[in-house]
Amino acid sequence: MSYLRNLLCGSALAWVGAVAAQAQPAAPRADFHQWAPSPPMGWNSWDCYGPTVTEAETRANADYMARHLKASGWEYVVVDIRWYVGNDTAHGYNEKNPDWNLDQYGRFVPAPNRFPSAAGGKGFKPLADYLHAKGLKFGIHLMRGVPVVAVQRRLPIKGTRLTAADIYTKDGQCQWLHDMYTVVPTRPGAQAYYNSLFELYASWGVDFVKIDDLSEPYHAGEIELIRRAIDRTGRKIVFSMSPGETPLADARHAQQHANMWRTVGDFWDSWEQLKEHFAVCARWAPYIMAGAWPDADMLPLGRLGIRAERGDDRQSRFTPDEQRTLMTLWSIFRSPLMFGGDLPSTDAATLALLTNPRVLAVHKASTHNRQLFRRGDLVGWVADDPRTGDKFLALFNAQDQEQAPASAAALAGPPISREVWQAPLDVDIAGAQKLYLVVRGGADGTAWDHADWLNPVLTDGVGKTLDLTTLPWRTASAGWGQATVGKSVSGGPLRVAGQTYAAGIGTHANSLIEYDVPAGYPRFRATVGLDQAAAGQNTGGTFQALVFTQSPLLPAPADSVRVPVALAELGLAGGATVQDLWSGQTLGAVSDEFAPYVRRHGAGFYRLVRRRLP
Repeated sequence: MSYLRNLLCGSALAWVGAVAAQAQPAAPRADFHQWAPSPPMGWNSWDCYGPTVTEAETRANADYMARHLKASGWEYVVVDIRWYVGNDTAHGYNEKNPDWNLDQYGRFVPAPNRFPSAAGGKGFKPLADYLHAKGLKFGIHLMRGVPVVAVQRRLPIKGTRLTAADIYTKDGQCQWLHDMYTVVPTRPGAQAYYNSLFELYASWGVDFVKIDDLSEPYHAGEIELIRRAIDRTGRKIVFSMSPGETPLADARHAQQHANMWRTVGDFWDSWEQLKEHFAVCARWAPYIMAGAWPDADMLPLGRLGIRAERGDDRQSRFTPDEQRTLMTLWSIFRSPLMFGGDLPSTDAATLALLTNPRVLAVHKASTHNRQLFRRGDLVGWVADDPRTGDKFLALFNAQDQEQAPASAAALAGPPISREVWQAPLDVDIAGAQKLYLVVRGGADGTAWDHADWLNPVLTDGVGKTLDLTTLPWRTASAGWGQATVGKSVSGGPLRVAGQTYAAGIGTHANSLIEYDVPAGYPRFRATVGLDQAAAGQNTGGTFQALVFTQSPLLPAPADSVRVPVALAELGLAGGATVQDLWSGQTLGAVSDEFAPYVRRHGAGFYRLVRRRLP
C-alpha cells in the first residue's frame, strides 16, 4: 500500500509540476514583429553542405560576410540541419547509426567533432560569440518535435518530473527524416519541453531559428508552443517556419506567430522552379507584413553542392539572366534573402547581384508590393517608395521554348501516379537518329514528380540489346535536381513500388534527356515509374513519360520582347523619369507608356519618378 501511495503521490507531484511549468506566463515584452522590421538577409549552409557543415566552414562564410556583405545589410549566419549528428552524410541522411549528441534533458547539442568549440558543454555559444564580435547574428536549424532517442531513453524534461515519453505521439511524424516524434501540445510537459529548448539556445546567443517540418503540413499547436517559448526567454530570436507551401488558410496564424514562413518546398537552381514562383509570389503578396514575411526560400546562387543533398559541386545552373530574374522577384516580393552558395567562392558577378544598393533598397523599404499584370509569360510587379511616392516596376519575360504536343511523340505513356505507379514502354524507333526521353509534370499542385526510367534498353527486336545507361547522353535537364544514372533524383536508390532497380535514370518533371541512337537498334524499351522518394514525402506526384524521335521543342521565341506598361496603370498619368535600378542609369522621360525590351528568362527593374509640374 505504501508503494502505491508513494507512486500516486509522485505522479500527482509530476502532474502539478508540469501544469505549473505550462501555466507560467510569458514575460511582457515588445511585439516580436519588431525583431525583423525588414526581411532577414543572411547565409544558410544547406545548399552547400547539406547536413555536414563544420565550424571551420561556418566561420569562413561568416568572415566573408563580415568583409563583403555586412555593409549591404546581410547579417545572419545559419547552421542548417543535423548539426547534432557527428557522422552524418552528404546526399542522404545517416539514419542507420547516427552519432547523436544531446544533453541530460533530451536537447540536441552540437557534435564536437564538427564544432570543436562546443566541447565541454559550451554548445554553440563560442561560435555565436565569434559572429557577434563581427557584428553578425547566429542562427540554427531545428526539427519540430521531441527527439526519438530522448523518448526511448525516457530523458527528463527540465523543471518537471515528466520525461520525453510523456509528451510525444508517433502520429504526424516527419516522413522524410525520422529524428523526432510529434509533441502533443495539450500534454502536461509539452510547453515545459519547448521552454527548456529555447532557454538553452538563448543562453548560447542564438538570434535566428529555422524550424523544419512545421508549416507543411501545418502544426498550429506546436507553433504556438514555440512562440511562447521564444517570448519567455526575453531574447529576440527570429522565428522561421519550414518547409512549404504553407497553407494559405493558415496565413493569418503564421503572421501572428512567426517572422517568416515558407511558400514553397526546397528551391534549387532550376528554371522550372523559378518560373513557378511567379504564381506563388502573386498568391502570397497580400500577406506581406512588416515583421512577418512570406519566404520564397533560399538563393541557390554562386558555388553550390559541395556536400549538398542535390547535385554535385557546381556553379549555379541559373544563367545570368535567370539570376537577375531571381534577385529582382525576391526583392520586389520582399522575400527574406538567404544566400545558399559558398561565400568564400563568390565571384564578382554574384557579389554584384547581392550588393546592388538600389535593388536592396526596394527589398528593404518598399510598400504595396504586388503583381501588376500577367500576360501569358510576361509579368509585371509594382511597389511604392513610401518616402517619395515614386514607383518601383519589375518586368519579367518568362517565355520558354514551347513543347511539342504529346500527339507528336513516338509514344506517350499513361499518367503515372499513386494509382498507377509504373508502366512498361515499348516503341518502334526504326530509322531514328535521335531519342528524346521526356517527362512532363501532371499539374497536381505538388512538386514531387520524381520519375525513374528503369532498365532502359535499345534492342534489335530479336534478342540483341544495348543498355541505354551505358551511353552518354547529349543533354539532360530536370525540373528539380539533376538527371542521374543509377540513382533517383533525390540521390537514393531507384526504388518504385517497393522494388529497387540497379539500372535506370532518375529525373524529375519537367525533364528532357537527349541521346544519339546507334545504328541497328530499331526499338526502345523501358519501365517508367514514380520513385519512392516522392511517395514518402507528399501525397501528390503525377507525371507522363513520352518518347520522341524528333525534337520535342517547337522553334524558340525571340531573345527579347517589348513589355509595355501604361503609366496610367501606375498612377503616373502625368509622365515620369525612368531609372534602371540594376545599372543605375537614367533612361529618360516617358509620357504615356514605358515599353522596354526584356530578355527571355530575364528581368528589368526600374524606378519611375513622377514628373513634377512646373
